[in-house]
Amino acid sequence: MGFFKFLFSKTFLMQLVLAVLALVILTFVLLYGLRASTNHDERIAVPDLSKMSLGLVQQELDNADLNYVVIDSSNYNPDYPTFSVIEQNPAAGKFVKEGRKIYLVLNPSGFREIEIPQLVGRTQRQVEPTLLALGFKIGKIDYRDHISPDEVLELRHDGQTIQAGDALRKTSVIDMVVGNGKGSYRTSGDAAEDSINEADDLEDAGY
Repeated sequence: MGFFKFLFSKTFLMQLVLAVLALVILTFVLLYGLRASTNHDERIAVPDLSKMSLGLVQQELDNADLNYVVIDSSNYNPDYPTFSVIEQNPAAGKFVKEGRKIYLVLNPSGFREIEIPQLVGRTQRQVEPTLLALGFKIGKIDYRDHISPDEVLELRHDGQTIQAGDALRKTSVIDMVVGNGKGSYRTSGDAAEDSINEADDLEDAGY
C-alpha cells in the first residue's frame, strides 16, 4: 500500500512533471542544434558567375557565403574574356546551402595548337576541307606553273612556309600555292643542267 500511496503523492508527481519537462527541453535543444548545424531550410540562390574573373567570383561568393573550385578549362571561346567563367555547377539561380562549393570551368588563354598533316602533293579540293575540318581558315590561293592542275605545292602562314608536323593555333589563316596545269615536271636542277650542256655545245661549235 505504501508504494501505491507514493505513486500518487505530490512528491512523485512533481518529480515526474520535472522529468518530462526536462526531456522536452532536452529534445528541443537537440533538434534546434541539429537544425542550426545543418542549416536546415536555409537556402542561398547561386549567383550568375558567367564571364567573371576569379577575383570577382571570390567577392561574389564571399558575399553569398559560398565557395568555389576550378575543375577544368574548356575549349577557347572568343565571346568570353580570357580565364573567365564559362560554365558553373550548380547553375545560376539554383538554391543551395551555405558553404556549398560551386564548380567552375574557365575559358583558356587562346585556341589550342593543332598539328599540320601531310597535305602538300594533294589536290586543292582535298586539302581545303581537311584544313577547315581541323579548324583553320583558308587564305589566299596563289598559282604557280606546274603540270599538275589543282595540286597543292606549298602551304604558308604569315608568309612563312608550313611543313607537315608544324603546329598552329586553331582558326589560323593558311595560304596555299597551287599548280595551274602549265609547265612540266622538269625541276630547276634539270633546267640548270640543260643550260650548262647548251653552253658546252656552243663552245664546242666555236661560238
